[in-house]
Formats: sequence, structure tokens, C-alpha cells
Amino acid sequence: MKTGIIVAMDSEFDALTGCGIPNVVKAGIGKVNAARTATELILTQRPDCIINSGVAGGIDACLQVGDFVVGTEVAYHDVWCGEGNLRGQVQGLPQRFAADPGLIRKVESLQCAHTIHKGLICTGDQFISSLEEDLRIKALYPDALACDMESAAIAQVCHLYGVPFLCFRAISDVTTAEKSHQELYDGFWSDVSRNSFSLLRQLLDIL
Repeated sequence: MKTGIIVAMDSEFDALTGCGIPNVVKAGIGKVNAARTATELILTQRPDCIINSGVAGGIDACLQVGDFVVGTEVAYHDVWCGEGNLRGQVQGLPQRFAADPGLIRKVESLQCAHTIHKGLICTGDQFISSLEEDLRIKALYPDALACDMESAAIAQVCHLYGVPFLCFRAISDVTTAEKSHQELYDGFWSDVSRNSFSLLRQLLDIL
């Protein structure tokens, strides 16, 4: 299976290629960069599926730094197209984009020392840095587990082109009583191990 892999940042790119993962494409941060890269990848490389990986901020109490979240669904938390549409819904498209069931089953078959959660990942053009922002997103999507800045845009492009999609992320930060998202995020990168991204290597081995 020909797989396209998209990450956003240099730090994610370096971590994944450091695990021996080939053909990783760095998109840049945010929805526009993500959508542009996914479109170019689909039109030029014709992948059988696209996987979006890297890190995300956890917004649910079940998550710890270093856990993985597999996005069974992804959705925007910063979109509003007016009356007649759901919050987060781009008019004419689903509010939530579902990941490919076959790719999810492949992830479920992996053996991993880290905790793997499955659920909703939300996307918006902002770094979520406070409990107040967590609560705003949880009010919109009570089942949301994590937030990033790219996955729903990539999922939307894959939906439009009919390409199977999966997003899974290592959790780099969560808000706690003692530390903010930003403090934990900075600590994650200072202490990051290549093992934090080893799940993608395992997945590619069985695709």
C-alpha cells in the first residue's frame, strides 16, 4: 500500500524520520498549509491512503503526556457557517470526518507500551493553551479528546478526493492544576524520545 504521511513541524518531521520512517512530508502549521499539502500529495503521488501524525494537545482528563490518540473522527472547533449548519460544520460537508475503518483496525492490532485512546480529535488555527479554551471546545464536542491545527483540513481534502484517511497523534501537553499546556508542551520536546512516534513505524510495517 502506498501511504502518504503528513506532519506539520520540523520537530515532528525530525522525530518521525529519526524512527526510520521514510517519505514524510512536512506541511507547515495550520489548516491552509495542511490542505495545500494534502492536495498536492494526492494529485502528484496518488497515495492509497494518507496518515496525519505528530503531536496534539490533550483536552480530556483521561489523557497523559506520551499517550496516543487515534482519531476515529476529526472535526473543526473554529468553523461557523451560520444558521442551518452545525457548529464546526463547513456547509455542504459532514460536521465530523470519519477515519478509514480498515486503518483503525490495523492500529488496534498493534502492540504498544503507550496507552492508545480512540475518539474525536478537533482542529483549529490556534494553539490551545488554557483550561478555559479546553472547556470551550468540550462544550462544543463533549467527546473530544485532543486538539491539533491540521487534521480536519487534511481529512476534508481526503473526503473530497475519496482517499482513505487516518490521524493519530502523540499527546504533548495537557492542562493540569500545576502546569499549563505551554509548559508541558515545552517539556515534551526537551525530553522527547523517538519511541513517542514508534507507533507509526509499526503501522507502516503491516500496511
